[in-house]
Amino acid sequence: MYESFDQTSSSVEVKAGGQVASATVDCRRSGLRARNVGKIENDAAAEFQKQETIREGVEAYWIRAPDCSCQTSFSPADEISGERMVLWKRDPAIALHPEDIKKHFTSKLAVLLVDGRDTAPAACAARWARKENTLAVGAFDNLYSGLQFVLEHPDFIIFSKIFPERRTVECSLLLSLPMIHWQFTCRFTAATTLECLGVLCWDRTRFLLCCGFKVSAVDTTGAGDIFPGGLLYGLTQEWAIEQKLELSRAAAALNCAGFRARGNIAAFAKIEQLRRPASRSEAAFVHQELLEPVALAQKASGHSSARGAASNHDRRRSA
Repeated sequence: MYESFDQTSSSVEVKAGGQVASATVDCRRSGLRARNVGKIENDAAAEFQKQETIREGVEAYWIRAPDCSCQTSFSPADEISGERMVLWKRDPAIALHPEDIKKHFTSKLAVLLVDGRDTAPAACAARWARKENTLAVGAFDNLYSGLQFVLEHPDFIIFSKIFPERRTVECSLLLSLPMIHWQFTCRFTAATTLECLGVLCWDRTRFLLCCGFKVSAVDTTGAGDIFPGGLLYGLTQEWAIEQKLELSRAAAALNCAGFRARGNIAAFAKIEQLRRPASRSEAAFVHQELLEPVALAQKASGHSSARGAASNHDRRRSA
């Protein structure tokens, strides 16, 4: 992605971005070897993205898309809160197709990251990862056509806060996360980011809540890209899931202390400095709230949906 950022409405900077691309840069800066696969045209934006990838030391496979333009976005950020709005444009010809990717693009990886923008090649890559016993992570912020075929394969899936409700029509995250897991009966752990309040994770038997880290945010652009990058690093370590989530959340929070999508990607040592003494956000859920749906979830079967079980649960409580 080719990203332009307007800080004060009187100056504009051109910076690199993109969900998977930024996550791979995060991994590289943490000391891992990283590889990115993308589709570009032979224009100024493409050359800029290529040079940024080279500068960061990320290995890249570029598929050419003639007679189109690279994806671009405009991301104005509020100077006080750091919150931003993203306006983007994507030429349909820039989309990846299954025939664009080759097995050697994804071979010999410790962890694979896919997003939901081009679902057919993402599903293909995730299937290859499973066959090779490679951990696969999916990061999804919206519903895209064919996404159900991608959800069947990853080991770990990260959702935006609004995604679970859109997918299940269930407004409670404590019910929608298990629902998605049962629906696709796969081996993943599901987590949803809660913006400044942290992240909520369902690991098939319990909920884990990692509160957010308090930082002086100036620009939240890229936080949702750096979080998966932190998780990829964590998955290469022999750590408990709680520590992996903490690392991911701290990395995303620190990035908000700098401008633009990759404004403050921090090294592991700096993340650890934040994680240990840092003040945390308020808890999005109290402990008892996390316990109640677990008992309900454990009773669910393939013959009844979590939503139906939730309705029965609500009726019993009302009675």
